[in-house]
Amino acid sequence: MAKRGEAKELFTASEVARFCQVDLKTIHNWADRGEIRHFRTPGRHLRFRRVDVLDFLRKYGYPVPEVLRQGKPSVHLIDENRDGIAELEGALGDRFEVTSFSEPVDALIAVGRDTPDVVVLDLTGEKLDGMSCIERLQSMEATRHVRIVVYSQQEHASQRALDAGASAFVRRPDPQRLVDTLEALMGTVR
Repeated sequence: MAKRGEAKELFTASEVARFCQVDLKTIHNWADRGEIRHFRTPGRHLRFRRVDVLDFLRKYGYPVPEVLRQGKPSVHLIDENRDGIAELEGALGDRFEVTSFSEPVDALIAVGRDTPDVVVLDLTGEKLDGMSCIERLQSMEATRHVRIVVYSQQEHASQRALDAGASAFVRRPDPQRLVDTLEALMGTVR
């Protein structure tokens, strides 16, 4: 059970049914048809990640319950420019649990280990091919649910990033727009 102020990350089919005010069987049908992302426990019980429930509720116009708005979503920030990291940590720190990486390999290892709610990355790094990173994270079952937000000056690459699987593109430098985009994606809008 989540502690007060701490975000609950996994929900049962019964909880999702309550959010949508539908029968439990309806949730099982939606899951079987692939309409809502889910996974099964070793005992074959359905479980739903917070971000996937948020996506589903928004897609179909359901209200977002308070339990989904609690806590601070986790953000992994990947930026080889340490000055860029400091700027964003200040902008994001109040609303999100931010873990920053200037070394891309360390960041990718951490994404696989921690599976944050969202990864924010810049496409202009010398050590990391941002497009390949997006495609790879989206192709792997363990990280497919992680949202990726590209924060870059390379606006010409925005459509390519979205096509590769990024959830959003925010033109740099606009830290407030990045915060707004992350809040909307994570369901923490005030």
